[in-house]
Formats: sequence, C-alpha cells, structure tokens
Amino acid sequence: MNTRERFLALMNFEEVDRNFIWEFGYWAGTVRRWYQEGLPRVKGLPEDIPDGTGLFAECAGVPRNRETAPDVHDYFQMDPYLVRVPLNIGAYPPFEVKVIEDHGDWYIWQEWDGSLRKELPNRTTLPTIIGGPVKDREDWERYKAERLRPSLEGRLPDNWPQLVAEYKTRDYPLGLGQLHGFFGTPRYLMGVENLLTKYYDDPEMMRDMNNYLADFWIALFDGVLKEVEVDAAFIWEDMCYKGGPLISPEMFREFILPGYKKLTSFLRDHGVNIILVDCDGDVWKLLPLWIEGGVTAVYPFEVAAGMDVVEVRQAFPKLGMMGGIDKRAVAQGKEAIDRELEAKVPFMLEHGGYIPTIDHMVSQDVSFANFKYYREKLNQLIKEHAQRRHRG
Repeated sequence: MNTRERFLALMNFEEVDRNFIWEFGYWAGTVRRWYQEGLPRVKGLPEDIPDGTGLFAECAGVPRNRETAPDVHDYFQMDPYLVRVPLNIGAYPPFEVKVIEDHGDWYIWQEWDGSLRKELPNRTTLPTIIGGPVKDREDWERYKAERLRPSLEGRLPDNWPQLVAEYKTRDYPLGLGQLHGFFGTPRYLMGVENLLTKYYDDPEMMRDMNNYLADFWIALFDGVLKEVEVDAAFIWEDMCYKGGPLISPEMFREFILPGYKKLTSFLRDHGVNIILVDCDGDVWKLLPLWIEGGVTAVYPFEVAAGMDVVEVRQAFPKLGMMGGIDKRAVAQGKEAIDRELEAKVPFMLEHGGYIPTIDHMVSQDVSFANFKYYREKLNQLIKEHAQRRHRG
C-alpha cells in the first residue's frame, strides 16, 4: 500500500499492510539537542527559529516541501507526510507582524492574524494570547468585511496550478484546513478571557461568529474541492487544559456544535470523510460532542492530562486516534519506554483506527538515545503486529 491508501484504510478501520512510522512534532530546542548527541545535521534548522517553536511532523499535516524537521524525518526513515493544502483560511489581507510593547524581559507583538501575544525575548516558551482585533460586535463586523471575505483571491500560492496537477497523481494523503477551529479562531481574535466572557455578555455575537466561520470555510473549501480530491480535514481547537474543557459541554452544544455539524456535513457531501480534531489537555467530556458533530478522529491525547488511549478506545470503539505515547516515559529511559509501549501499542494496533505517536511535541528533556530506542521499539511492535495479521 502507498501512504495515501494506508491512511484512508486505517482511518476507516480497514485492513492495512502495516501501521505508520509517523510523529506529531518536536520543539526546535529538542532537535538542536539531538544534533549535539548524534543526529546527523544535513539540512539543519534556520538559526532564527527559537527553541520554543514547534516543528510539526508527519501526522500533523504540513504544506508540501515544508518539512519542518527534515533531518529527523530522514534519519528515522519516516513515512511520507500527511500533506496540508496551503490555503489561508484566516485573515486576508494579513495584519502587519510587529512589536506593540517592549518591556525588556517580555514584550507584546501582533501576529499576522491580528492576535496579540505576550512572550519572552528568547522565545523558549509558547506565547500567551492576550487579545486581538475583536473586542465587540462592531469590531467583529469590521473584521468579517475586511479580513474574512469568502473568496479564494490571495489565499492560495502562486504555484497553485502546479500543485493541482501534482495532487491528482499523489500517493500521499492530502488534508484541508489550518490552525483554526470554532473555539480556536475566536480565541485568536479575542484572547481566551475575552472569549469566555463573550459567551455570557454577547451570546448572539458568538452564535453569529461560529455560523459565519462555518459558512466562510465552506465557501473556501468548495472552491478547492472543485479542483482537488481531498482525503481529510483539519480542525484545531486547543480548548482544554489538564482539568478539562475551558467551556462546559452544555456551552459547547449551544454555541459550537452547530458549526461543526454544518461544516462536517458539507465535507462528507464532497467526499471528505475523515475529520481530524487537534486538541490538547483533558478532552474526555468533549469526545461525545465531537463525534456527534461529525468528527472521526482526535489527537494527540496528552497522558499528563489524564488521556489514556486504551481507555478511550474501550469507550469509543470507532473513533480514529493518533498520539497517546507519554513523552515523560520516553525521557525516563528504556524500562519506562518498554512499559509505556507494551501497555498501549499492541492493544491499540489490534483494535485499529490508531496511529501511535508521542502525545505532543517531543520535549527537550528527551535525549536522542532515548528517542532512538523508543522509535526502534515502536517500529518493531508495528512490524510484529503486521506479521501476525498476515499470518492470520
């Protein structure tokens, strides 16, 4: 099977020749550590990428020819990437990227989508979203009119005709979407605190926002799907933390679920049957709602937040899953790695619909030797499972 065939079959709980050799991603500082510990530096990393930048890997979906940790991918002979159509589904025209306030030991800057981010100068940690271009109904109406026009103009790269031709003969899976979702996008537009209070202070604005986003993305996707056959769609939320969701399931049902149903119904009608949601933290309470909203797979299942993929599989037998391998165990060494993999991987491979990866970006406390041992052990479990299935 080629990578596309394997992805489609596995995510639909069908038989595959073997599972994937994929990862979710790495912090740039982790890859730099590995260079010092034996990873061959062939393509390297640009010096201007801070250590706290996430380098997405094979299963997270990156645009073609944008492999963000190529030396790791090549050294471990990973499978080809799940590729993302390079379609901008956010602000266009983009905002100017600039520093708004510089306080020496921290600063606030504006990202291309208009979000305001508080960050340390060395950028060793993720920035905090403290606000954005939308504070009230008037701002939202202006933002829609100026930045979210439902047109593909300016939203695809200049080489789009060449990409369309390549996609028609591809042997890798192709996905639509970006780092946006029905909670994720408003979070960037307003900041978390402002977003959470808006559900109470202006519920009609929040209903309009999610309904408009669904219609807006449908209009953009419709234009792409007229030219390209797509295998999956990405939705990014990050609406949970270690203690659970940032909003109640009841609020999710009221404000967010209608947008999911509208968008996923459109996608299914156009042959896109794999809907992937990326959300960190404890997602237990949202899983039934995502499934009701048409989502077919979730990742990366952070173990530190109480997410055990074996328990999730037992509760949701037909939910596609990626991730779930505790990065902390990989940092601890061989015995912890063996326990972690043996407790989860054979069971999950046997029940299908699962791609094993570490449960988020590989952290800087993971040595190259430990990661190498983990990948070799995991690859061996994948190989042994495939051999058993073929013999059976």
